[in-house]
Amino acid sequence: MSDELRLKDVREPRLIRESADVLEPLLWRWFDPTVRGLDAIPEGPALYVSNHSGGFVSPDTWILSIALLRERGVEFVPHGLAHDVVIRAPILGRVLRRLGGVPASHEGAHQVFAHGDKVLVYPGGDIDAFRASRQKDRVVFGPRRGYVRLALREGVPIVPVVVAGAHEGWWVLSDGRKLARALGTHRFLRTDVLPITLSLPWGLVPGAPPYLPLPTRILIEVLPPMRFERAGPEAADDRAYVERCHERIEDAMQRVLDRLVLERRARGPVRPFRSP
Repeated sequence: MSDELRLKDVREPRLIRESADVLEPLLWRWFDPTVRGLDAIPEGPALYVSNHSGGFVSPDTWILSIALLRERGVEFVPHGLAHDVVIRAPILGRVLRRLGGVPASHEGAHQVFAHGDKVLVYPGGDIDAFRASRQKDRVVFGPRRGYVRLALREGVPIVPVVVAGAHEGWWVLSDGRKLARALGTHRFLRTDVLPITLSLPWGLVPGAPPYLPLPTRILIEVLPPMRFERAGPEAADDRAYVERCHERIEDAMQRVLDRLVLERRARGPVRPFRSP
């Protein structure tokens, strides 16, 4: 059996729908989300590129997937490129694979695109997901450009997804990058951070265990697909061209995030315990 067929068989649309039925009323009550721009997403393979918030909890991932399921159908729900630590976890990893998770590699993404489906990637990875709370309103991709090379090599459009509010359900006092380098965590955990966090129910702890996020309004806006003048392996290997593409994407996302931050402030806090 080919890898492409295994990928198709592992993902379970029925489980995706059942999970959405359970999670939607909880997430919509707790985060009162707004999701915009779904109509602009093209048919066929594409690479969703999003800023990453909330550590391992990442409520915006579930909100985006549910909104896509309801408005565009299960074929628009992306396969997520998951960190090795997560995708290899005995129980969690199996569940994520059934929901469409694949190992975070170009090979895994290629299988998804070959099948005509979409991939979700968080270019900032751990340095974005565990960024200090003082940077909560910044897109922090760092030095990683693999997502641009992937899109160029595969010839698929990039669909930027901008999220505001998902990093406010906890506090990250420090991402602990210096400590992570000193301990060499990348060698055995494939992470470049070792954050100090404050969350429920753990309080102040080193590391980032799964937590109960505070109710906070989440706004998500999907930008029109971005296509570039060049594509293919030669374009993907041109470092200067890749950097220009990255700057165009990151700048566009930061401008939208700045606007969403102002919108959140104007709309006020979420009150999940208020009667409808």
